[in-house]
Amino acid sequence: MKIKIKKYKIIKSTNDIALKLIKQNVSAPTLVTTEKQTHGRGRVGKKWVSKKGNLFISLFFKFDQRKINFKQFATLNAFLMKKVISKIIPKKIKIKWPNDLLINKKKFCGILQEVIKFDNYYYLIVGIGLNTNIEPQNKSFKSTSLKNILNKDINNLKILKNIIFEYEKFLRIKDRLSFSDLKKKYR
Repeated sequence: MKIKIKKYKIIKSTNDIALKLIKQNVSAPTLVTTEKQTHGRGRVGKKWVSKKGNLFISLFFKFDQRKINFKQFATLNAFLMKKVISKIIPKKIKIKWPNDLLINKKKFCGILQEVIKFDNYYYLIVGIGLNTNIEPQNKSFKSTSLKNILNKDINNLKILKNIIFEYEKFLRIKDRLSFSDLKKKYR
């Protein structure tokens, strides 16, 4: 299943744009990306520090909560992102449930999921903040960047293409496989 791409220079939040697009009847799987967010969001009202040079995306698609529920998608999204990043990082990536990826106890990726019902369909919005080139300072937790881990500049476009590739594969099979089969595939 092909994902449509919407690119922006600067916006408040990729999840906010995803919500807006859904309410404008954009129903095909769509990925929103920006160079900079001014009001990136994290879980439970926390702010995601969005430094230019990092990767900020939100992907949305229709889903059936009776088949795979919101919490199960949180698991699958964490595993899927771990799989993408594991292709470029030889170090062990740890998942801090339900939505963070860590290396050496430092956060480099956060995942924010939201559900919206519109026009009798449920949409899952998966917001991903990935510290690729900049290590934001945060008082509540230690963070790092892929550049810091690998000691080289990170090509955001290459990582974005890998994320799109994995999610397109995932969207093709998500309705055919059970949660446990999907979990085995991405674990």
